[in-house]
Amino acid sequence: MRILVLGGTGYLGRHVAERLRALPGAQILAAGRDAAAGYRIDLATDRPERLAKTLAAAAPDAVVNCAGATGGDPVTLAEVNARGPAVLCAALREAAPAARLVHLGSAAEYGPGTPEEPVTESAPACPVTPYGATKLAGTLAVASAALDAVVLRVGNPVGPGAPLAGLPGRMAALLRSAGADPAAELRLGDLSAHRDFVDVRDVAGAVELAATAPGPLPPVLNIGSGTAVPVRELVHRLARRSGFRGKLAESTGGSARSARVSWQCSDITRADRALGWRPAHDLDDALDALWAATAESGPVP
Repeated sequence: MRILVLGGTGYLGRHVAERLRALPGAQILAAGRDAAAGYRIDLATDRPERLAKTLAAAAPDAVVNCAGATGGDPVTLAEVNARGPAVLCAALREAAPAARLVHLGSAAEYGPGTPEEPVTESAPACPVTPYGATKLAGTLAVASAALDAVVLRVGNPVGPGAPLAGLPGRMAALLRSAGADPAAELRLGDLSAHRDFVDVRDVAGAVELAATAPGPLPPVLNIGSGTAVPVRELVHRLARRSGFRGKLAESTGGSARSARVSWQCSDITRADRALGWRPAHDLDDALDALWAATAESGPVP
């Protein structure tokens, strides 16, 4: 089976590519903007006809799109998260219409959740950030493309290699720098929001199942833990692992983003039915792996 992986050098993409390489008989084809990629593809700028030629040369049985932008200005977010999937679908229709497309979406597409009510895939999507809005545009492009395609709406991934741009990765790096100094003080933002944290290795497992499952799949599947955890709890669990003895100074004023999206939790029933997928790791597993990887890394930039 030939599986083309876009964005395989990113946080999620690295775990996905590693998981897929372990599949018996699978040939993983790396695609991206990096010069080392076997197939040069830039979803933000490539024209559909150019991308179609590249896809025809790759002749994939499945395509996994892990490419995406989590930060940056609205133009960058729109180019990568909205235009990218639309161009990819247009090129696939021409060059490899029978290939299975697995696209990574985001729970941010749903927007604010209702406390104690996990959100299902049929719930209205009401994103409140440019990131969520552009990811939703990408999901709509994939879902309406008349391809054998599925969007995995991923919660908040946690685990080894978590980037500094996200709270878990940045928090782990700060705790490592602080060490066990009792005089250390880490000033943090509002930690009152609840989030659905999912182990990044479980996300990779869901991608594997989605790429290889027989027959058509539902257009959208939630991939999360199915549980909402206070962000404050994640921070304190990580602090305990680090041996931190200082002070965690949390802002009491709140943040605009947390106030608008104070609760996120995904109903993962449909992924279980369609893929036989459920998380194999809990939050403690994810934090153990994150901390172990952080302890082995270099200085915080």
